[in-house]
Amino acid sequence: MARILMAKPGLDGHDRGIKVVSLALRDAGFEVIYTGIRKRPAAIAATAIQEDVDAIGLSILSGAHLGLTRKVLAELESRGAADIPVIVGGTIPVGDVRLLREAGAAAVFSTGSTIPDLVQGVRDVIAARWAGVPA
Repeated sequence: MARILMAKPGLDGHDRGIKVVSLALRDAGFEVIYTGIRKRPAAIAATAIQEDVDAIGLSILSGAHLGLTRKVLAELESRGAADIPVIVGGTIPVGDVRLLREAGAAAVFSTGSTIPDLVQGVRDVIAARWAGVPA
């Protein structure tokens, strides 16, 4: 069973979306670890390593998605865990999707993404990691 850590970095306190996505992933067969709101990038990276997850899902609605994603990726790299893919979801302007991918995000889902598309996207990211293929 694939394990995914779901986290809300930064000061964003809106958690309804991440809870819906977490339940959908659980119902699709994933083991979901939800950290709650307002987590620091260092804490997200440390928890991901401790829990031996297959991927990290970040929910960011505050507009700070570029900086927060880069910080989480840097924290993973500094801990020797850059192989854990980071999936970003939230209020992401179309123009920022490419920037997030270039920064290292394995997948990006903006508001309006369907649950089936999101679940399949997470499956694809984890399958690529298991196969040793960069996402």
